[in-house]
Amino acid sequence: MKKQSVNHTRAKYFAITIFVITFIVMATLTTIQNYILGAHIDYTAVPPLSIIIVVFYWTAVSAGFTLYVRWQINKNYDQPMQRLAKATREVAGGDFSVYVRPLHTADKIDYLDVMIEDFNKMVAELGSIETLKTEFFSNVSHEIKTPLSVIQSNAEMLRREHVSDELRRAYADAIIASTKKLSGLITNILKLNRLEQQKIQPTPEAYDLCAQLSECALQFEDTWEEKGIDFEADLEDRATIVADESLLELVWNNLLSNAIKFTGQGGAVTLAQTSTADEIIVTVSDTGCGMSEETLRHIFDKFFQGDTSHATEGNGLGLALSLRILQLSGGTITAKSVLGSGSEFTVRLPVQQDWSERKGEKEYELS
Repeated sequence: MKKQSVNHTRAKYFAITIFVITFIVMATLTTIQNYILGAHIDYTAVPPLSIIIVVFYWTAVSAGFTLYVRWQINKNYDQPMQRLAKATREVAGGDFSVYVRPLHTADKIDYLDVMIEDFNKMVAELGSIETLKTEFFSNVSHEIKTPLSVIQSNAEMLRREHVSDELRRAYADAIIASTKKLSGLITNILKLNRLEQQKIQPTPEAYDLCAQLSECALQFEDTWEEKGIDFEADLEDRATIVADESLLELVWNNLLSNAIKFTGQGGAVTLAQTSTADEIIVTVSDTGCGMSEETLRHIFDKFFQGDTSHATEGNGLGLALSLRILQLSGGTITAKSVLGSGSEFTVRLPVQQDWSERKGEKEYELS
C-alpha cells in the first residue's frame, strides 16, 4: 500500500492538466501574435519543418513550465502538507511531543506558517490537557483508594471475634468517617464537573450576605472552641448582594473550614467584610501554618495539597470549586501567605451585575 502511495505521488509530479492548459495558452498567444503580424509576414512561405519545430518548441516550453510549477507546488505546498498530515496522524495516535518546523522565518511568514504555528499550539494544549487528565485520574484514584483502604481494614477488624464494644465503636466510627470523606469527594467532583460544563447556572437573587457569613461561621463554632482558636468576625450590619446564595455558601464554608483546619491550638482566625458602592469584599485570614510561594501558585489547582501532613483532612477540591463558583458569579479571589505565619484569602464580588449579559457565556476570566 505504501508503494502505491509513492507511485501515485510521483505520477502527479507531471500534471497533465497544467501541461495542456499551458500549451493551449501558448498556442493561443502565438496565434494572436501571428494574426497581428500577418499583414507584414508571409507565413505561407514558412517551411513545414519550421512549423513542426515551433510546435515542438512550444511543447517543450509548456512541459518545462509544467515541471517548474509542479516543483514549486510540491516544495511550497505538498511537502509541508504531507509533514503536517504525518504529524496529525502521530497526534491522533497519542504522541503530543510532535512539533512541525515552520517554513519561513518570522519576517517572511505566510498562511502555511500561520497554520503550522496554530497546529503546534493545538498540540501543546492537547499535551497539557492529556497531562492534566492523567494527573486527575491518578489523584482521584489515590483519594478514593485511601478511604477505601481504611474502610476495608476496619471492616476486617470488626469481623474478628472477641472484639470489645469500645473497639467496635471505634472501628465503626472510622468506617463512617471514611465513607463521609468518600461521599464528599465524589460530591465535589460532580459539582466541579457540572460547573465547568456549564450544567449549573447561577440563580441570582438579592439577599443579606452578612447574615449568610454569620450562619456559615457558626457552623464551625464547636471546632474553633475545641482547638482554642480566637475567632473574630468584623462584619457590617447588613450588605445586600444579588448572587446565587447556595453557591456562595460553598465558598464561605471552604474558606472558613481551611482557615480553622490549618490553624493550630491557640491560634486566631478572622472573618472580615466591607462594602463599597460597587462591590463587597470578604476576607478570611488565619495565623496557621501558611504556605510557600510555590504552594501559593497552585492552591487553586484540582487535588493540589501543599501540606502533605494534612492530606487525610481534605481532597484538594475545595479551592478549585470556590474559584469556579466565583468565576461564574463575576467575582475574584486572591491569596496571600507567609510560610509559618498564616494565610489570607480575599473575595471580591460585585454588588449587582447584569446577569442577562452573562447568560450563555462559556468562560469568565478572573481579574
